[in-house]
Amino acid sequence: MPKTPRPAPPANPLVVAIAYDGLCTFEYGVAVEVFALPRPEMGPGWYRFATAAIEEGPMRAMGGLRVSADGGMELLAQAGTVILPGWRGIEAPVPPALIEALRAAHGRGARILSFCSGAFVLAATGLLDGGRATTHWRYAGALAARHPAITVMPDMLYVDSGALLTAAGTAAGIDLCLHLIRRDHGVAAANKVARRLVVPPHREGGQAQFIERPVPGTAEGSRLSPLLDRMRGRLAESWPVDRMAAEAGMSRRSFIRHFRAATGESPAAWLNAARIGHAQALLEGTGLGMEAVAAQCGLGSPASLRAHFRARTGMAPAAWRLGFTGSSSPAPQT
Repeated sequence: MPKTPRPAPPANPLVVAIAYDGLCTFEYGVAVEVFALPRPEMGPGWYRFATAAIEEGPMRAMGGLRVSADGGMELLAQAGTVILPGWRGIEAPVPPALIEALRAAHGRGARILSFCSGAFVLAATGLLDGGRATTHWRYAGALAARHPAITVMPDMLYVDSGALLTAAGTAAGIDLCLHLIRRDHGVAAANKVARRLVVPPHREGGQAQFIERPVPGTAEGSRLSPLLDRMRGRLAESWPVDRMAAEAGMSRRSFIRHFRAATGESPAAWLNAARIGHAQALLEGTGLGMEAVAAQCGLGSPASLRAHFRARTGMAPAAWRLGFTGSSSPAPQT
């Protein structure tokens, strides 16, 4: 099976994280761990990292840490990628100088990523108007109410709108960073970084599985795990709910109830997410045509693949492949 060409590294590898008084320590740590850690094994063209302070003097981070930055907002003029690692509160105003600096960076072609409540900073710039974004599920309603021009996706772990990328809760920042590495350096590079982080390179599902609900019992989870593994390994097959229930040894009604309690989704929604996740991996890392991708994922036809893929990601499969490989067409067969 031929591989698609590895994406070219970004023209500007400098990643600049914003630091502010009240800095969200974990979110900032995600940016540091992914982009600032020396990775000589990744070769030339890997990221460089700096921290830009939006305020003068030492800043406090959550937990009592003091943060000393590499420079001020002038660093944004040099950045190829800017990261907003959370914000000090969704009610906290965004300084006008930061808004203007982010707009200017975007105008020069820089990508801007927000983690969790950082979406409120990005929303304040107006750059998200007319597009899609996500944030932590607890804040999604507030973001939608304050910025009605933004289509808020409360069930997404992250949203990639090209130069503007938003992640949901704290750990979803890791998902978004790995996604960006796949865009910039290819699937193999993202997998290497994920192994170093000891996290999966891609998580299935969305925020729905993390919204507060009674914790399923251990027996319930273990009873469904073998079935979920079989479904992941045989996505090309038909999986009606009655078949799932029979293989789990439950009645249809009981199965649906237990499935939702364990995963946070209906069986159909979970299966669709798994199929789209597999389609993403095939589009990123193989030269398969759309018909073959659709067949391997169990989505039937290229038209069905396009409809389900766009509904889940907001992008067409060809556009998704283009973002990772530089070409919307499959690699030629040899």
